[in-house]
Amino acid sequence: MRDGNSVQSVDRALDLLELMAAAGGTLGLSELAARSGLPLPTIHRLVRTMVNRGYLRQDPSRRYALGPRLIPLGDTAGRMLGTWARPYLEALVQQVGETANLAMLEGDSVVYVAQVPSPHSMRMFTEVGRRVLPHSTGVGKALLSTLPAAEVGQILRRTGMPAQTEKTITSPEDMLAELGRIRERGYAIDDGEQEMGVRCVAVPLGDAPLPVAISVSGPSGRLTSDRVGDVGRLLLHSASELAAALRAESPT
Repeated sequence: MRDGNSVQSVDRALDLLELMAAAGGTLGLSELAARSGLPLPTIHRLVRTMVNRGYLRQDPSRRYALGPRLIPLGDTAGRMLGTWARPYLEALVQQVGETANLAMLEGDSVVYVAQVPSPHSMRMFTEVGRRVLPHSTGVGKALLSTLPAAEVGQILRRTGMPAQTEKTITSPEDMLAELGRIRERGYAIDDGEQEMGVRCVAVPLGDAPLPVAISVSGPSGRLTSDRVGDVGRLLLHSASELAAALRAESPT
């Protein structure tokens, strides 16, 4: 919520960056005008300033894309997010005994931001910073479940939904039905869809200021289908607490 102390030009520039990020990172001036409601001359001035500073760049098609100056800012913000989430991930590992992850939706990809590994010698490991497509992962499906169907369809058309295993959902219609089931029960399940023999349970962070999800993943032999419901409930509780903590850190 903006107050009387905000600077209008800064507000508008940040709005444009957020619109571009939500659209996958690239938009033209007319698209920015339609989505923001701002006049083209205003958008052009703001965009040119951000291009000069490296926060936007113009591609050969004369559309604008997020620029390289945002990368170190995103890296630093991601590390801070991982620091805030770590106590909640550690608690999940203690309760479930499997690896806990934090991931966020960035454009059309899911990025792993933090991880606390299982104490077992045989455990799941995902490198922090790794990018995956959302349709084949628990965290990805959890995040997609928070979006309108039209936006989900656009993302799936852009990614193409390649099969990672024989269990991967590769049909947009099947994915939309799966997302409906996720909304009903509150958590997503990846049952060997990203990697055979691995099961993952994931939950989005609801009212958090960022599109973030947490998950627990492990070998299917340990993280059995009988445990999924209990793990889902633990994740829902942790997600609610972490979302509240992130809202407290976010300015209103």
